[in-house]
Amino acid sequence: MKRMIFSLLLGLGVINAATAEGNIAAGQAKSAMCAACHGATGINPSPTYPDLAGQHAAYIVKQLQSFKQGTRLDPVMAPMAAGLSTQDMEDVAAFFASQSQVVQKSAAASPGAAAVQAAPVIVADAGAGKSLYQYGDPSRGVYACVDCHGEQGKSKVLIYPNLAKQHGQYIEKQLRNFKSKERKNAVMNLMTKQMTEQDIINLGAYLNDPQAVANVKARRAIAPLVLASDVAAGKAKAIVCAACHGSDGNAIVPMYPKLAGQSASYIAKQLADFKAAALSGGSSGRVDPVMGPMAQNLSEQDMLELGSYFAAQKATPGNGAEHAPGRKVYFGGDAKRGVTACVACHGATGQGMEKAGFPAIAGQNKDYLTKQLALFKKGTRANDKNAMMRHIAKKLSKSDTASVIDYMSSLK
Repeated sequence: MKRMIFSLLLGLGVINAATAEGNIAAGQAKSAMCAACHGATGINPSPTYPDLAGQHAAYIVKQLQSFKQGTRLDPVMAPMAAGLSTQDMEDVAAFFASQSQVVQKSAAASPGAAAVQAAPVIVADAGAGKSLYQYGDPSRGVYACVDCHGEQGKSKVLIYPNLAKQHGQYIEKQLRNFKSKERKNAVMNLMTKQMTEQDIINLGAYLNDPQAVANVKARRAIAPLVLASDVAAGKAKAIVCAACHGSDGNAIVPMYPKLAGQSASYIAKQLADFKAAALSGGSSGRVDPVMGPMAQNLSEQDMLELGSYFAAQKATPGNGAEHAPGRKVYFGGDAKRGVTACVACHGATGQGMEKAGFPAIAGQNKDYLTKQLALFKKGTRANDKNAMMRHIAKKLSKSDTASVIDYMSSLK
């Protein structure tokens, strides 16, 4: 984890370099116009507006830019950000990032909360919110939050916001906006798609004060996927996979994917999608003339065991090369063209985010990655959640695609 965070901080150097120039003293003077809603030091008792104290400067700058450009809509913030220069944003962000985050009043004690609780609404369960935050609920397609936002809401990734001790009602409002797509963000729109109102309220209650339930043990919605017995059973069943994927999941032929080190849940999902396509005649799932027949007779237990075996294996290095152009696309994307940075879902070292359902891509051969991006671009591979990969692939230029594939294949 430490290695991943360190790599990500290096990879985000371009983004962080901008915010590093912010002047705290100048930011304090410029933040006077923010005080009415966010408080003089970024702490406001009103649950309507977010606290900014202690928030990552890079995240604050990113949001101000989005308000100014109109990619994040808000009738109050749009005119406030319209006249800000990049330096203004960096100064204000530097000031708020330097402020200490104080402990929030509990949701029950806040002025606005009493009115909400007086109405016949769902009762919040902070413990259940903690469980959902930590593990998600894969059975319902609800993904964990911890991979991106850190333990107890303390993000280690500078472009992701800190959520700890944020107003619960503000958290709820943003989750609802992401769910309705009133606030657009490809990752968060996907993450909130299957959330219920109870889920949203529970998450708000947890993040309002994570320390309040620090002693409550988070509960998995399902049992851990990878068990020793599953690995052993999967090894025996993986013999039929060896011709294409190698006995240990390291495909020798570059056009086939490496399965070694891939998350068990992701492998199981792909097998289920291959099976669905074979049984539906291609109307659903992931269409593949080779994998369809291979997967159509597999049970859920078979898929779980195969995934568990390959997940326990170590991947060999890919055939790509690390270079600046590919690194820039991977870590920075292209905001003007709406290309999301790959790091957001696949991690700083390409290991993916298992709890969030995103696959590892480190070590994959360039031939396989090229083929898959081409399929996403054409729309012939359509088993990506919320069409995220299809939207991104369509916006990548030919040179972007080649360079980022080369870089991804070099990751370890």
